[in-house]
Amino acid sequence: MSFPELFPSLFRYKAWADEELHAEAARLDGAAHPDKRHLAIRILNHIHVVDRIFRGNLTRQPHCYAATNTPDTPELAALLAAVRETDAWYVEYSSSLTAAELAEAIDFTFTDGGHGRMSRAEMLLQVITHGGYHRGAAGRVLAECGLQPPRDIYTRFLHDSEPARRA
Repeated sequence: MSFPELFPSLFRYKAWADEELHAEAARLDGAAHPDKRHLAIRILNHIHVVDRIFRGNLTRQPHCYAATNTPDTPELAALLAAVRETDAWYVEYSSSLTAAELAEAIDFTFTDGGHGRMSRAEMLLQVITHGGYHRGAAGRVLAECGLQPPRDIYTRFLHDSEPARRA
């Protein structure tokens, strides 16, 4: 697999992991664990907001976020719909980039007003690693409430999506 081909695979993995985690979060009993459910959704929303911020940075388009989370907490179903759209965008976008485009540095402004400069490849890796870090935090919240968090690992994704790799 070449470097440019790696990103579409990583974003397909991210979409798969997001689906699994959102499904488990939907099982979290809001009556029994209202604060934990709210925290899990806040974490999932933070992942999504940062994904959208970096989408704006990658395309040099303004985003509508003043912070890395929103003041209001969305309903989980609405959040999942937005996450699916964003995940699909990243798969398509990362599939279209050349090696030269991946290496191109882009200037942007962080939500705190600070200046940033990263290559597209670095920004894409930021989105992947940031999401994985926070999916782990959300999974920990689920475990505290008695739910088994998904096994969010790239090798599992590869073997589930391409069973011939296990042969």
